[in-house]
Amino acid sequence: MPVPKHIFDQIKRLIPPLDGSLHKGQSGRIGVLGGAQDYTGAPFFAAISAFRVGCDLSHVICAPTAAPAIKSYAPDLIVHPILAPPSSPSSSPDAVKSELQSLLSRLHALIIGPGLGREPYMLDYAKLALAIAKERGMFLVLDADALWMVGQDLSLVRGYRRAVLTPNVMEFKRLSEQVQIDPSTDPTRVASLLSQKLGGLTVLQKGATDVIATNTLGAGEEDRAKSQVPQGEREQELVVTVDVQGGYKRCGGQGDILSGSVGAFLAWGKCFEERAFGAEKSLSDQTIPPTSLPILAATAGSLVTRTVSRRGFEKMGRAMLTEDLVPEIGKAFEEVFGHEAAHGPKHQGQGGGVLGALGGAAKGVL
Repeated sequence: MPVPKHIFDQIKRLIPPLDGSLHKGQSGRIGVLGGAQDYTGAPFFAAISAFRVGCDLSHVICAPTAAPAIKSYAPDLIVHPILAPPSSPSSSPDAVKSELQSLLSRLHALIIGPGLGREPYMLDYAKLALAIAKERGMFLVLDADALWMVGQDLSLVRGYRRAVLTPNVMEFKRLSEQVQIDPSTDPTRVASLLSQKLGGLTVLQKGATDVIATNTLGAGEEDRAKSQVPQGEREQELVVTVDVQGGYKRCGGQGDILSGSVGAFLAWGKCFEERAFGAEKSLSDQTIPPTSLPILAATAGSLVTRTVSRRGFEKMGRAMLTEDLVPEIGKAFEEVFGHEAAHGPKHQGQGGGVLGALGGAAKGVL
């Protein structure tokens, strides 16, 4: 069966209107923390993908040695070269903390991990940003080396249900071992069990079929407090599978397209939560509980990214690179969510998106 209609409808409600009613920033302000000296492409692809999905402002927080390259890739990005190594004359932990606090206070969502690397000082900055973001109740995407980081200390994220983890095959295997999931477990159940053992975080297991799971069954009061879960909200298990056709080439960087896309929808979820779209799109009637926003964003990001990959591969075949995918994001978004969602209410009657067109390509189980 397709993605349950109520899930798809809720995702579409998160998309800001294109009717001239919003000012700059009300359609999402996103941050990407990563970009060590040797890894400048990953934070660029994540940040530009959030932009292409439709966020208004996209920031990259990176090492000074990575900033010139990232700035040269796209003048649209706002680059903050503040993650200097301790040996740098300009390095001051207190100053970095102050800058991070100021910057994160202006953002709706934060992506940690693209191009982060494993240098101890970069991981320390990532942990600092993670702690600040959690204090502020921000929505988070944890990808790439941020997943390695939290695997070394699961308490960094356990119970924080405003986070989405986006592990690939090897990252997922490593996390599953670190939480001691029995390797003989039914493969279709592992993502849900991983979510449960991490206190209800949303897990987006990338693969031939993407599995997105949120499992809060048995979550303790400590986990509920960390997650800012409203009193009385029921525990649940929700699993959505997305097998929309993607491309057959697996080049480096496609995961960054995904993390940026998920981050964009999380930013929109925060705007929605704050009623930036008007009273008619508020959460006051609880038709979309705040705790559902991460799995909605992860599902949306998966649908868009797989469609982007298919479109890029159809054009480029074996020669496809991630830079070929960025121009496909807008058309993929339109293919998934319909012409009006991509162009505004003056362009009605152009189709309702991929849900009806692809039938059983995306499935959900509640």
